[in-house]
Order: sequence, then structure tokens, then C-alpha cells
Amino acid sequence: MPLSIRGLGTAVPPHQVNQAEAMALAERVSADSGNRAALVRRIQGRTQVRQRGSVLATDTAAQHPSGERLPFYGSQSPSTAARMAAFADHAAPLALAAVRAALADAAMVAPQITHLITVSCTGFQAPGVDLALIHQLGLDAGVQRTHVGFMGCHGALNGLRVAQAFVEADADAVVLLCAVELCSLHLYYGWDPEKVIANALFADGAAALVATARPANPLPKPGPDAGLNLRATGSTVIPHTAELMHWQIGDRGFEMGLSPRVPEAVAGQLRPWLQRWLQPRGIQLADIASWALHPGGPRILQACAAALQLEPQQIAMSQAVLQEHGNMSSATILFILDRLRREAAPGPCLALAFGPGLCAEVALLDRGVG
Repeated sequence: MPLSIRGLGTAVPPHQVNQAEAMALAERVSADSGNRAALVRRIQGRTQVRQRGSVLATDTAAQHPSGERLPFYGSQSPSTAARMAAFADHAAPLALAAVRAALADAAMVAPQITHLITVSCTGFQAPGVDLALIHQLGLDAGVQRTHVGFMGCHGALNGLRVAQAFVEADADAVVLLCAVELCSLHLYYGWDPEKVIANALFADGAAALVATARPANPLPKPGPDAGLNLRATGSTVIPHTAELMHWQIGDRGFEMGLSPRVPEAVAGQLRPWLQRWLQPRGIQLADIASWALHPGGPRILQACAAALQLEPQQIAMSQAVLQEHGNMSSATILFILDRLRREAAPGPCLALAFGPGLCAEVALLDRGVG
């Protein structure tokens, strides 16, 4: 019996940063000349991100759009210790909001949870978010905990694979998975084109799901209340691309390197790999009715769409999440799946995300009708 996603929940910080504010902040921390300031503005404009959540933003109206609502970012780059202190303050409340939404959506209560999976690549602490969820939700002290850490934007799909293993091993398992990412903590100071691109794309968000080995309640046809059943997951490493995307811990935060060659490298391998992966499952690419493509950026999204010969409406949900929330790393794919489910998008659905390596992770899902 496949894993069934019984509930999904998402959460973003209460205060959003608009494009003008993000652009002004990017100029201030990255541009030391008029030419570089102009380039920063062009990069920001091309991201298609209209607004993004940041746990660092306040609700104080800015006198000037250059950082008053983001007092964390002064004239000098915060240390990694300061950034991790901010993670300790802000990650658990955001994760808690997403988890409560997922539990309510699943019509379940915290004591039913037997396994807890947390996912993050933007912060480390111990005790961590998992312990905070146990204490604040009232999870059973015997809940089995697993953390998927530092895997990048596809981390939630790795977590989903772990959840699948749990429900296959124990038919009574009730798994809670929560991905929380505070990317805004790691704004890079200085001029480095790859890091300027990362600054322009990433944002904060959390998403959670509740899964069991039982199918969703029988329904006459798939609808917004139907679950999503996981059929299979897959993974691949794209050869000779390790230097194109990296995520490293430095003295002044976690540093993202994102080469402009990433879209081309991904697109060149994507279609043949997915065709090989789907073939033994009796499915062709043309059979995929819904797509949840992680919007690592607009160029990556468009390159994937071109390689897979997708129509604009097939990536519309991914584009909408990017425009409204930015790239929230591992949480993003769950935002897209939540929208697809609520829109009663048909199955089969293919969820796809990428991370340092370059690595690609995929999940094949069907609508749950009992």
C-alpha cells in the first residue's frame, strides 16, 4: 500500500519584503560602484520574485527603502554565530505554524504522530526544531526523530523517501514531515556574481505534511480533499557538475554558489533520465498530468520546461510560488504540491527538485481516491 499524504500545511513569515526593498538592500550589501549597482538591479528584476518573506523583517514603515525594515543587516556582515542565533529564535515558530496547518488539514492530533522528520539546510542547533515541535505540539516523548540536513532544495523529497520507508516498515506509522528554511539569514555581503544571484532568489518559508500507510478516505472522485499517494522516488547525480552549485559554511554565514551554467546542465540530462526512470513503471513523460517543478530560478524553470516539452500552464503553479514567495529551498516543493492538490490537479504528478552535486530528486504521485 503506498504512502498517503493526508494533510499539507504551509507558513511564511508575517512580514514580506517587496522587490524595491530587496533591490535596495542588495545594492547596499553587494554593489561598490554604479555599474555593479545597475547589474544588481537587472539581476533582481530578472528573478520574477515580486515579494518574499523574511523572519528578519519588521512591520516598521521604512523611511528609505534601504534596510530599515531589516535592522539585522548593518554596514558589516553578521557572523555565522549571529545568523545561527537568529535561526534558533525564528525557525521553530515558523515550523510550528506549518505543522499545525498540516495536522488540521489531515484532521489529526499531535499525539497520533509516531515519526517526526525535519528538513533544513539553513540552520543548525541542538536541541533543534524537532525538540521544539515535540514540546510545543505535545507530541509523544517516544516519537521517532530523523533529521534531513544540508541537502539543499530537494531535501523535502529526500524526507518523503524516509517517510515512505517508515510506513512500509510499519503499517500503523503516522509520519509528520516538516521543512523549514530561513534563507534570508544568509545574505551575502560583497561582490560575487554567483552569490548576488542567490541573494536575489532565496526567501524564508516552512511547509509540513502528515502521511500514513493508509489511503485517504474513499471519495467518488479526486478533489481538493483527496490525498496524494506516493508511488515511487528516484535520484540521480548529473556528471561533471559538482562545481556548478555549492552550499558552504563560512565565517559570515552559509555561502551559496550558483553558476549560470546550471539551467543548461540540468536541461541536458533531464529528459533522458526521466524517460529511463519512468519506463519500468509503465509510464511515459506524456502520461504525466501535473508537474511540481522546483523553481530554483526562472531560467532553471524555463530550461526544464523546454527540455520536457511542457506547456506554460503546466509550470504555472511553480512560477506563481516563485513570484509570490521566492525560492524557499526545501520547503518550496511542498508549497507547489499543496496548490496542486487544492486545485484538484489530475494525476499522475511528478515532483522534481535539484540541489548541490548537481543532484536531482523526483517523486511520482497519484491522486488518492481510496
